[in-house]
Amino acid sequence: MRRARGGSDGGRGGDGGKGGRSRRRDGRRETPDRARLPLRRSLLGRLLAVSALVAACSVAATAWIAVQTTSGAIKQEQGQNLTADARIYDTLLDYAARNPTWDGVGATVRELARESGRRVALTTQGRQPLADSATAATAPALPPQASAVVDPLSVDTVLAARGTDGQGTAADRIDPRAVGPFRLSAADSRTLRRTADDKVECLNRAGIASDVVVGASGRPRVQIVGNDPERALGTRCDLAALDTPTRSEQKALDALTELADACLKRQGREGVQLNSDLSWGDPASSTVPGETGPLVPRVPLPAPVPVPTPRDAPAEDAAPSVVTPERTGENDRAIASCVSAARSEQLSSYVASPALLFIGDEGGATLPGFDLSPANTARIAGAAALVLALTVGASVFAGARLVRPLHALTGAAQRMRDGEQPESVPVSGDDEVGRLATAFNDMSAHRARLEEQRKAMVSDVAHELRTPLSNIRGWLEAAQDGLADPDPAFVSSLLEEAVLLQHIIDDLQDLAAADAGVLRLHPESVEIRELLSQVAAAHQARAENAGVTLAVTATAPGRALRADPVRLRQAVGNLVSNAVRHTPEGGRVTLRAYAHEEGDGTVLVEVADTGSGIPPEDLPHVFDRFWRAEKSRSRRTGGSGLGLAIVRKLVEAHGGTVDATSVEGEGSTFVLRLPGTTPSGP
Repeated sequence: MRRARGGSDGGRGGDGGKGGRSRRRDGRRETPDRARLPLRRSLLGRLLAVSALVAACSVAATAWIAVQTTSGAIKQEQGQNLTADARIYDTLLDYAARNPTWDGVGATVRELARESGRRVALTTQGRQPLADSATAATAPALPPQASAVVDPLSVDTVLAARGTDGQGTAADRIDPRAVGPFRLSAADSRTLRRTADDKVECLNRAGIASDVVVGASGRPRVQIVGNDPERALGTRCDLAALDTPTRSEQKALDALTELADACLKRQGREGVQLNSDLSWGDPASSTVPGETGPLVPRVPLPAPVPVPTPRDAPAEDAAPSVVTPERTGENDRAIASCVSAARSEQLSSYVASPALLFIGDEGGATLPGFDLSPANTARIAGAAALVLALTVGASVFAGARLVRPLHALTGAAQRMRDGEQPESVPVSGDDEVGRLATAFNDMSAHRARLEEQRKAMVSDVAHELRTPLSNIRGWLEAAQDGLADPDPAFVSSLLEEAVLLQHIIDDLQDLAAADAGVLRLHPESVEIRELLSQVAAAHQARAENAGVTLAVTATAPGRALRADPVRLRQAVGNLVSNAVRHTPEGGRVTLRAYAHEEGDGTVLVEVADTGSGIPPEDLPHVFDRFWRAEKSRSRRTGGSGLGLAIVRKLVEAHGGTVDATSVEGEGSTFVLRLPGTTPSGP
């Protein structure tokens, strides 16, 4: 039986107690780390000293010149640019608020660029160009960061405030010029304008100076000079006629109310009836959305408030009375939020989509430069020349030895990245760069080994485990579907597949232990002739079933060697099993042990067969994992493909070697070379 793995791998460690490997395979002693170089000798120290000198000179000279010559000019230029940018932003914002698309904005962009002397460009949020004032055949690339986003439904309050002479924007950040469906028709606007003119004439006769102001929606309103509307209350000039919404305004207001109510209902709140100025509660003071802007709740009335309707609307179309919701700060905030969201939804189809605004000079810079006086220019040129001379000299002195090996490292790393075989780079010294080159060489070699092992292992393990697992699954699914009975033959088939899986896993565990250097051996004195007889007896039944003769030939007096008998029987047994499997009926498998001709104490164990042989092109691969000479051979008739790989690892663990010779059509011979001891006697 196979020795328990826990017992064979546990307990004694081949390298235990030594704190790791102390010698390399080439005999040179390894050390955990070399002594650190003194800072004055290291490349780091030299670079630090030179960098400190150059940095001190350049920073001092540059800082003094910058403070003396550029601070005031930069502040002045930034202030002028911000004012010009705000005007450009406001003009384009007005265009977006009044037009549903950006078609035709090119003329406006070119006019703004001509007036400001700047480059103005508009793109979609995906940076697809909409308009560009650049006159060059190939326009310079736009900067990665836009100057602003032109969106009438989400206004930049800082730029908008500067661009509208401090008038500000609505509390919900919607541009007041975006009125959408509230824009009056030409006929309605003319009718209201005549009414407004009559009211102004009436007020003027009463001695109250006033004028007509037309808003963004085209609705006129009367503005009393001095901004004191209370003076008109004592006159016969009724201004309420101007506050009655038109049919189109009422329709738009009803649609807006529905959108706001839908938002409130999703929050589990009662709907509201919006007034013409988008307030809720007191409909007495009414203006069109976009004229006043801020959304503020009115004082609630003690009784339900009817919705205003156009004078010519049918009675049955009048909206029913609504109950004002309970007035709390939370309710007011929720209503204001829903009204703002409803306005954005309603206006989205009437305004242009958001666009990125880029403002710079024709050369592509975001801020234009400024001219310096000749004296300042000369001072800057002199200081720059001095700093440049120091920098060049220091760089040549300190970086000559640094650049050359780094170029070699970079080239090797790039070739490795491109899939070429890893290669070593020359090691020029014992400083940090030299140690880096040494570490790179070790890393590239180790990486190549690991990559090769990883690819082979992942592919081979998946390939080998798929068939037995598929067979087990197929039998179990057949039993589950009632297509197979769980009789002894059924159980035997499942057991056979499980044993095959266990065999593959055991072989993989042996290989993993050998690769990791933790394969434990328990050497003792072994008489090789007796060991071969034991192996032959263990495989005799299989050989007889295959019609193959299995024999141990007469040998010289038994050679003794120090080896783990279990592992050595496993290695020879794998060779015998492989030979019997590949030898046709009537063939012969011979086991033989003999001493090396040179008399160095080496014991040679030979397993020869008269099988089909191995083609010359396949012979170098016989010890590779999961390799089979006959690709069509199954795992049942061809083994797991790990046997010969395990043989090589076990023999190498004993300090020996294994090789194979073969003549196609005549047979193959595998020879184990093991270090032996003095012969055991006649």
